[in-house]
Amino acid sequence: MSTEPVLVTGAAGFVGHATAHRLLDRGERVIGLDIVNDYYDPALKEARLKTFAGRNSFDFRRMDVANGEEVARLIADNGIKRVVHLAAQAGVRYSIENPFAYERSNLAGHLAVMEACRHAPGFVHLVYASSSSVYGNKPLGGAGFKEDEPATSPVSLYAATKRSCELMSEAYANLYGFPQTGLRFFTVYGPWGRPDMAYFSFTQKILRGEAIEVYGEGRMARDFTYIDDIVDGIVGALDNPPENGQHRILNIGDSHPVGLMEMIEALETAIGRKAEKIMRPMQPGDVTATYADVSRLAELTGYKPKVMLAEGLQKFADWYMGHYQATADA
Repeated sequence: MSTEPVLVTGAAGFVGHATAHRLLDRGERVIGLDIVNDYYDPALKEARLKTFAGRNSFDFRRMDVANGEEVARLIADNGIKRVVHLAAQAGVRYSIENPFAYERSNLAGHLAVMEACRHAPGFVHLVYASSSSVYGNKPLGGAGFKEDEPATSPVSLYAATKRSCELMSEAYANLYGFPQTGLRFFTVYGPWGRPDMAYFSFTQKILRGEAIEVYGEGRMARDFTYIDDIVDGIVGALDNPPENGQHRILNIGDSHPVGLMEMIEALETAIGRKAEKIMRPMQPGDVTATYADVSRLAELTGYKPKVMLAEGLQKFADWYMGHYQATADA
């Protein structure tokens, strides 16, 4: 195990929180970075951070990943040679209302991290989060998206910034020769998840007795991927860097798309209540279906998703009701 700490950006976020814990579990030292903004409930982010209490190998820094000077100083002062860059402004629909948040967090933030990494002596590997949204729309059915498929015209600003980050990394790998891996995530879900995701907001409304709005009139499908499976892929990719000067892109998903109505049924079972549904048309920026071909990641790391949707949603529902009941009782 390396003696230098791993930097995990977005450590107060859903995927960053889980990744940092996995690295700590296997004996790594971890420096977590996050600005802890109010895109969604900051109390949930603070609650995630509290789970690191007592973990002496974890050091948290509250800072803006787009602040290039601070990020460079952090990496240089701590001898960091591996970075898992997960900090970003997420959300397709939010990008329509707040486009400049994506310019700073996604574009300037990615550039700041790459600049710091390229000046770090003996730098080993930068793993960063991309998104399945770069593939654009695809009809349900047929084979999953492959990484070498031409990216279609992005249907959201969020997708455009993620594709831009991939192109920036390709340029930096060619110019400066440090290894990079971009991971195109497919619909991550599970305990400690994001409140802006459908399964989370549906749970809130069902438990309150409120109707849920089902966009695309329920005809969409997603490659729902449980958080533990996502972390398996992240850590596996981190441990297997490409050669110097190489930048690669890998899909990370469940490879099993599920229809939106099927997801709602599984969620109703997990919660033990039926949802009142209001059908809505597709929203701008949404895609019809996502479906990952994960053969490259599997060949590289042995990646194989283990948690099916019904089991994963039950784990989420159990966490949700326990967490928010404890919060209400506090």
